[in-house]
Amino acid sequence: MNLIEALKNKRDQILATWIDRTLDSYVSSGFFKRSKDRFANPVGANIREGLSALYDLLLSKAPREDYMPSLDQVIRIRAVQEFTPAQAVAPILELKWVVRQILSADKNTRHLLSELDSFDCDIDRAALAAFDMYTACREQLYENRIRELKSGSYILTDSACPSALARRKAQDEPPVH
Repeated sequence: MNLIEALKNKRDQILATWIDRTLDSYVSSGFFKRSKDRFANPVGANIREGLSALYDLLLSKAPREDYMPSLDQVIRIRAVQEFTPAQAVAPILELKWVVRQILSADKNTRHLLSELDSFDCDIDRAALAAFDMYTACREQLYENRIRELKSGSYILTDSACPSALARRKAQDEPPVH
């Protein structure tokens, strides 16, 4: 059995561990893991789909451009949340650890660990692409925020509810900011 065959045979186990570890990075990880409904749990669904597609692309030795939609599905979500750049990209690199754990646990695949260099390099390239994507998403968020500030539309989105302000004013309560 060669490395790619082993990685294909262990696909479900590798993906389950990788997805679980990625979802563990969220505060509401229990919900994201349990709920399989795409509409009730878009974060969990997109993480599952994006990582599964990325894994298959890595196994097929697809070019970097082909990774972009799968990475986008995962990284765009993490870019709008309170993750640091390292935390946002860490799940991509985590695949290396997951693969090693699963291959080393099976005596029939343990010998393949020494052949992971090329696969690791592909994962590193995907992680670098994910970092570029993360920074582009964050830059877009900041540019949107600056446009909101310049246009004054932040008053509509960042201020308290008008009816709540009117009620407080009527009751002589101080406004909450």
